[in-house]
Amino acid sequence: MIVRLEKRDAPVDFRVRAPPSKSYTHRALIAAALAEGESFIQEPLIAEDTLLTLTALRSLGVEIKEEMGGIRIRGTGGVIRPGKRIKLDLKNSGTSIRLLASVGLLADQPVILTGSERMCKRPIRDLVEALNAIGGDVRYLGQPGYPPIEVSGRLCGGQVTISPYVSSQFITSLLMTAPYAEEDLLISLAGRSVSSSYLDITVDLMTSFCASVQADATHTFRVKSGRPFQGRQYQVEGDYSSASYFFAIAAVCGGDVTVDNLNTNSTQGDRQFISVLERMGCKADPGQDSYHLARYGTLTGIDCDMSKMPDTVQTLAAVAIFAEGDTVIRGISHLRHKESDRIEAIERVLSTVGAGIATSEDQIRVVPGPLHGGEIDPKNDHRTAMSGAVLGLGIGTLSILDAECVGKSYPGFWDRLKEAGLWSGIY
Repeated sequence: MIVRLEKRDAPVDFRVRAPPSKSYTHRALIAAALAEGESFIQEPLIAEDTLLTLTALRSLGVEIKEEMGGIRIRGTGGVIRPGKRIKLDLKNSGTSIRLLASVGLLADQPVILTGSERMCKRPIRDLVEALNAIGGDVRYLGQPGYPPIEVSGRLCGGQVTISPYVSSQFITSLLMTAPYAEEDLLISLAGRSVSSSYLDITVDLMTSFCASVQADATHTFRVKSGRPFQGRQYQVEGDYSSASYFFAIAAVCGGDVTVDNLNTNSTQGDRQFISVLERMGCKADPGQDSYHLARYGTLTGIDCDMSKMPDTVQTLAAVAIFAEGDTVIRGISHLRHKESDRIEAIERVLSTVGAGIATSEDQIRVVPGPLHGGEIDPKNDHRTAMSGAVLGLGIGTLSILDAECVGKSYPGFWDRLKEAGLWSGIY
């Protein structure tokens, strides 16, 4: 479908509820599946990516029941019995394929993990080498270093060093199954971690399910063996990544927005996006499980390290073209390995609407210029499409192709814009 957006000439004034967190939902589903006893996951995100994780867990033999208000999962105690060699197609969900790779070591039969054409071009070598170092027998079924892979072997535990440069999800994958290793698992990171805030989410979630995980200042993680997850009732908090688009719309169009269902003490790194907008000239105030943001003055360009909030880089780039002065966005080299090459996507999209942009390996400089409408192809990347909505409301006469790709993380996104009076609903 094609969504056509027109310029918003008046300041905005709306209130919206953030959808549940994708990151917390993935982790909660896996923790509940591995736990001892039954869990009820309240208000999980129901979207393409999380449904892929849910379907995969069912295929692995986990008993799952969808109920009013959530999902009930009977834990396996870390014993996965698919009953036969099984193939899991995780489509374009990087989180699913990475987190489930380690779960495959707990299965009594080999597990094949594969995905879309793009997924089979996203590197996974660092995770495979780490799994093989702690007892796994993981082999490539196609190009070495990339999916598809076949996972078998044991989860012995011990010590392992892994590069966190490509994705923090490699470390999360090891952490989530570590309570079921034969001995304690000590994970050392070889270098600077990208998206390190997502490891905070992992540790927070694991602690909520009663696992014993410790992290020190050098980003060494120790997980106690024999301390399995315990079934529980778990409420999934709201998603700051998805909320960022509404905050960005208020920043670009002027006016006020309140986003509900946000934990103001959340460990989510994308919570800091609000502070980034404050530096540009917005004013933000926390409420009771909500944030209010307003902009009535001028937006100014900034220099910002976004390494801990990568999913809002495109959102910031969309805001930056409306600011006075250049904006420099740093710490983003790993964005080339996402659902699309997001550095290329930013360059392509902003150039389409008339902004100047200069990119290097680890940073982008956004230069405001005479802007005009046009047509954006998100190339099946949900975040490119949603950040395009910010551009459309600020510029006008902008069409977003394949707009339904937002279903990967936020199926109701366009409906929320329509309800707020920001989109006509005409395709």
